[in-house]
Amino acid sequence: MRPVLRSIKIGWVIARYRLDTFFLHPSLPWLVRLMLYLLPWRYIFPARQSEAVRLRLALEALGPVFIKFGQMLSTRRDLLPDDIAVELARLQDNVPPFPSARARTIIESSLGCSVSEIFQTFDADPMASASVAQVHGATLKDGRAVVVKVIRPGIDKVIRQDISLLYTLAWMVCHLWSEGRRLRPVEVVEEYEQTIFDELDLRKEAANGSQLRRNFEGSSVLYVPEIFWDYTRRNVLVMERIYGIPVADMQQLQAQHTDMEKLAERGVEIFFTQVFRDSFFHADMHPGNIFVSRDNPDNPQYIAVDFGIIGSLSEEDQSYLARNILAFFQRDYRQVAQLHIDSGWVPRDTNVHAFETAIRSVCEPIFEKPLKEISFGMVLLGLFQTARRFNMEVQPQLVLLQKTLLNIEGLGRQLYPDLDLWKTAKPFLENWMKERMSVKAAMANIRKQGPEWLEKLPQMPQLVFDALQQSALRNEQYSESQQRLAQLKVKAKQRTRRHLLIGATAILTVAMLLRPEWQLAVSQLPWYGWLLAGAGWVSLWRA
Repeated sequence: MRPVLRSIKIGWVIARYRLDTFFLHPSLPWLVRLMLYLLPWRYIFPARQSEAVRLRLALEALGPVFIKFGQMLSTRRDLLPDDIAVELARLQDNVPPFPSARARTIIESSLGCSVSEIFQTFDADPMASASVAQVHGATLKDGRAVVVKVIRPGIDKVIRQDISLLYTLAWMVCHLWSEGRRLRPVEVVEEYEQTIFDELDLRKEAANGSQLRRNFEGSSVLYVPEIFWDYTRRNVLVMERIYGIPVADMQQLQAQHTDMEKLAERGVEIFFTQVFRDSFFHADMHPGNIFVSRDNPDNPQYIAVDFGIIGSLSEEDQSYLARNILAFFQRDYRQVAQLHIDSGWVPRDTNVHAFETAIRSVCEPIFEKPLKEISFGMVLLGLFQTARRFNMEVQPQLVLLQKTLLNIEGLGRQLYPDLDLWKTAKPFLENWMKERMSVKAAMANIRKQGPEWLEKLPQMPQLVFDALQQSALRNEQYSESQQRLAQLKVKAKQRTRRHLLIGATAILTVAMLLRPEWQLAVSQLPWYGWLLAGAGWVSLWRA
């Protein structure tokens, strides 16, 4: 019964916010357009606001799962028009909390003991409540302050129902909207399904947090709270409590005389360190997840929380991305185009000259502005949108990185409007490229690979013998196949000639039967003539 009611509500929301306007397009069959024009709610609910605003309001009305889907969708600027992506980025995930007694039950069931045995104090009122989980403050028996994150009860069933309905809507978008196939809505829903179900397992978030903490152990630019694994399960996460200033709270930051320029530059430094040094970056760095330490405002330190979404790049992607950015700021558009092709981001048969021209036409106007006003995120967006015209496949890891870069860049310019992102990033990228190409890096790679090479060294003679044996076997098989092919060709020629011989004989026979003088000559032919003619015909057949 509940799925039916949910479907009715979704239908009502679609009608109320006039989402049918997304499907009206001249390319639709006339019958489908007629049906859309005859929908009764078209004459009850006027579509006064833009499509982007109405889509955002509809997702908010549908609740937490759809809100979170809209938030994820807002990061896919490679697929969505800019106005819709910007509007969806405004979605707020404000969800009423579930009862604290239920939270206690989940904690006790997961950890196998009562809340009072684990915690010295436990706050009944949650600190925050979101679509998937809510957070309570607590104190461990040894006096350490912690936060306890608890998965919302029954949320997995709700998510499964809504995901199935999202698949239905994705199918409708794909088949009824002219832009539907290009947006690949079914693939987007599949990606969202994997992401949101990953978030239901808090052990994955805890593992991400532990890795990020190790990467920045002892760092003065970023602090990552400690994870308490003894009290962490699939639906419960216990983490060190932090007392920083929300990064968007400009009044508090200015009140303690925080060095805003250094704070903005350190945000950029953290991003590039995570991407290029560690290839493990916090991919959900919006203001709600970032705080600033109250200690030492002259040398500010960031604090990161919520590690549910983490991105990474392969060594190849790291190298191509760094070289792309450097080539772009050197206005070497041929290099940018060639790097896209070499990396496999666009097809190998792409016309390099045409691709270079397209990139130049999009990127050259950007350089009319001062470097400090150039947006890295918009540079990547422009490159990806241009490459999409040349059949660039969506690169999920790059989309996640672009979304994170847009967050960091927007945050940095909010903190310090004169932030020159290029001035901060260029030395880092150049040093990283030099280190990557250095003798030291090559020796480090040899040391890293050395034990594996030594382990395989005794097997080398056998591996070489096996490879030679397989090569000989392939050559022998190739030779046999060539011989069979030659024999088949000979037989095919023989069949052709025999068919020609039979055809010629049949035509000659008919001609002789039709002409009286030939019939007379044949009737007077002696027996040995027939014998010689037969022998000649058989000889031709065998040839």
